[in-house]
This record gives sequence, structure tokens and C-alpha cells, in this order.
Amino acid sequence: MSEFLIITGVSGAGGSTAGDTFEDLGWFVIDNLPPALISKVVELVQQPGSTTERVALVVRTEHYLQELATALEQLRKSQARVRVLFLEASDEVLVRRYENTRRRHPMSGADRVSEAIERERALLEEVKSEADVVVDTSDLNVHQLRDRLLDLFTRDAEVPLQTNVVSFGYKHGLPLDVDLVFDCRFLPNPHWVEGLRPLTGLDEPVQEYVRAQPETAEFLKRLDDLLELLLPAFVKEGKSYLSIGVGCTGGTHRSVFLAEELGAILRKRGFQPMVKHRDLGK
Repeated sequence: MSEFLIITGVSGAGGSTAGDTFEDLGWFVIDNLPPALISKVVELVQQPGSTTERVALVVRTEHYLQELATALEQLRKSQARVRVLFLEASDEVLVRRYENTRRRHPMSGADRVSEAIERERALLEEVKSEADVVVDTSDLNVHQLRDRLLDLFTRDAEVPLQTNVVSFGYKHGLPLDVDLVFDCRFLPNPHWVEGLRPLTGLDEPVQEYVRAQPETAEFLKRLDDLLELLLPAFVKEGKSYLSIGVGCTGGTHRSVFLAEELGAILRKRGFQPMVKHRDLGK
């Protein structure tokens, strides 16, 4: 069965790096393809005698938003496996990238870069909502982005639903690439316990403190029950990736411990989650 990956997202978030990465993985990559031509590529790939099985299409969306929505709808009706990878980054990071490279944002006229980014982001909301996986590149250099994509797509064939868990601190902002978010700020904060403040949720004293709170066991039990309902439903609907965020104030204590516990719950249910701690050390 042929396989198509649409790579899109906000300008400056790493589309070129993603295209190079998939080319190294053996995909046939076409960069800057107008969406109106996607159907033609599908015809060529699926015709008898074709030896091309995996195609990655990097679509620059600023001029093709309506065409892309139509092309995706048609592509999903084909016999191929179709996924959409959406690359994100924070406004501050995008502005800095454009300033450093001195490139012109494709949607900017006389506007400031920040205004062009805001306008493009609003236009892309529908496309992002249709994405199978969203990757936030804000804190990733080109090598880290490559590693992230390699990890996602080389594991892809091994499990029906890839799961990722990330802990974070609300004071550092919500992650841009999570499907589900759980707020654990209802638990007492170890930050205010003098002996625990310099430690993290990976340290046993903090783990014992959070585990000892009456609400912790009940929260994890109900979370387990919720995932018992959601995970099979996601698999049934053909979802390939699920990213779960667990947040506390600073992303150092409670969310780190609970992200590790959530990882254990997922492993118990037969999944192979990646667990990362975004704000540890900040």
C-alpha cells in the first residue's frame, strides 16, 4: 500500500529540515508542491509498475490554504495511507529565526514579521486541527528536530498508536503539540518544602511527597480509567499519534513525577510511551 505524508505548518518551523530527514529515511520527497498537483502525484505512484511506495510532500501553505484542504480531502479517500505532519513554533522563536536569517516572511508585506506570523497562524488553524501529529520545534535545533522525526517515524510501524508524555510548567507556557492536557496544580507544591525545593520529580523524596497526598492515588486511578476508554477508541479511529501533557507551576516537581506515572500506566496497557520533561532545569 502506498503511503503519503503531507509536511506543512507555520513558515520558519522547519519544513526544509523535515523534508531532508524523510529523504534520508528513503521517502520520495517533493518540496514546495502546489496542492492542486497532489492528485497527479497519487496517480503516478499508484499506477501499475510504480516502485515508489512512500512519498513526503512539503507544502508551503501561504498561497494554497483552500487548495490544501480540498487536496487532503481527496487524498484521504484514496487507498493510500495518509498522514499530516504539522510543524509549530512559538511566535518569539519564529521572529528570532527570521531576524537571524534576515529572510522575509512569505506573508509579510509592509507588516512587521510578528503581524505576518499572527495572520498565518490564524489561517492555519483548520489545517493544524486536521494534522495527525504536531511537532513543536521552538526548543529544537536542526539536529534535534531530525532526531525527533526519526524517533517518531522509525517507531511508527512498531505500534498502532504512538504515545508521548511531556511534563511542563505553566509559567513557561503550554506545549503547542499536545492532544490532551492534565493540570496537576491541585496537589500541594513541593517547591514550598525547603528540603524538596532543589530536587525534582525524578528524586525519591519528591516522589514520596507527591505520592503521599490523598488526591494523588485517586487522580491516577481516574486517569487510568479514562485512558482505558480513550486509547482503544483512538486506535479504532485510526489515530497514529497521541501526545499528553502534564503541567504544574514550574514543571519541576509534580508534573515530572506524574508524567513518569502516566508513562507506567501506558506501558501497562501495552503502549511504548516516550516520556520527556520539557522544563526540567529551567
